[in-house]
Amino acid sequence: MELFDELERVGKAFCIEGQFLGYETIQMGNVNKTYKVHFRKSGGGEKSYLIQKVNTYAFRDPVGLMNNIDKVTEHIRRKNPGGTALHFHHTADRKTYLMEGEGFWRMTNFIPSVTYDTVPDPSLAVSAGRAFGRFQMELSDFSPEELIETIPNFHNTRWRYEQLLQAIRENRAGRLEEVQEEIDYLLSVQTLACTLTDLQQAGQLPLRVTHNDTKVNNVLFDPETLEALTVIDLDTVMPGLVGHDFGDAIRFGANRTEEDCRQLDQVGIDLEMFRCFADGFLSVTAGVLTDTEKDTLALSAFVMTVEVAARFLADFLDGDLYFNIKYPEHNLVRTRCQITLARDMLANMPRMEGIIRELVEKTLHA
Repeated sequence: MELFDELERVGKAFCIEGQFLGYETIQMGNVNKTYKVHFRKSGGGEKSYLIQKVNTYAFRDPVGLMNNIDKVTEHIRRKNPGGTALHFHHTADRKTYLMEGEGFWRMTNFIPSVTYDTVPDPSLAVSAGRAFGRFQMELSDFSPEELIETIPNFHNTRWRYEQLLQAIRENRAGRLEEVQEEIDYLLSVQTLACTLTDLQQAGQLPLRVTHNDTKVNNVLFDPETLEALTVIDLDTVMPGLVGHDFGDAIRFGANRTEEDCRQLDQVGIDLEMFRCFADGFLSVTAGVLTDTEKDTLALSAFVMTVEVAARFLADFLDGDLYFNIKYPEHNLVRTRCQITLARDMLANMPRMEGIIRELVEKTLHA
């Protein structure tokens, strides 16, 4: 079936009336396929929506995933009546998803906004930090036990290392000889990278409801004011650690360049962006975080960068089964970029920890 016809059929299944005009492919994330679709309403005028085809290789329980999203979005909407929020459309039998054959589809409202793959302005980093901090705080009274793990062991760093070691042993794509230097580095920092997982398992870090994919391009911004409108891409909302959210946001947003930059001399931690995001995040969360959570925030950026590097490398060795790629060595380029960033973070860790202490002090005594 042609994609045009398929998207028209999906829109009709979600009870969208009017003439289907066409679609645009949206580059949103590395996992699902996203399309902006346009309908002409029967009364005149056009309206746009987003349709996504969920990657069921990555998300093995897509129905449970949509149940998570439904619970979380409704909880947030009840707290912010009239605010900007995601809304998932329903089929005729009141489901928020359409499952046919190998396709698993969903449809949301389109929110006029802008997104950023990098952070061009410090004020944007502050706004993004507040957005993810608010997201976590709006769910602070929502029990993690009500949610399934959409991807089991998603941020279990020790398990991620086990997966990397398995990928090394199996060498399914025959690429092992290309990546020995990257393997050596990741194994050399394994103990430090597993700090958050070990602390949680020892009962020293609490589980919270977390977003678990806090890249700045998962925040919609007002095109005029650049204020954050809402957080999107809720596929990985599940029980997690505050450091998972904070650390991944820094990994993505405070890198001096994009996460798949080939020019490694351009890669490194931007301490001003780190400060700005942390300022926004802690302005919302500092009063409720435990001492151990605050003490490990800076380290969490290194942890998440190493964990993602291990995931990219394992996927490269497996033959690029998980992440969408644009060229054959894309996952290897991503791996090398993340390792370079992790090295720079480790060199700057004392300064990063000092910034966190300073901002916590400022927030708590404001």
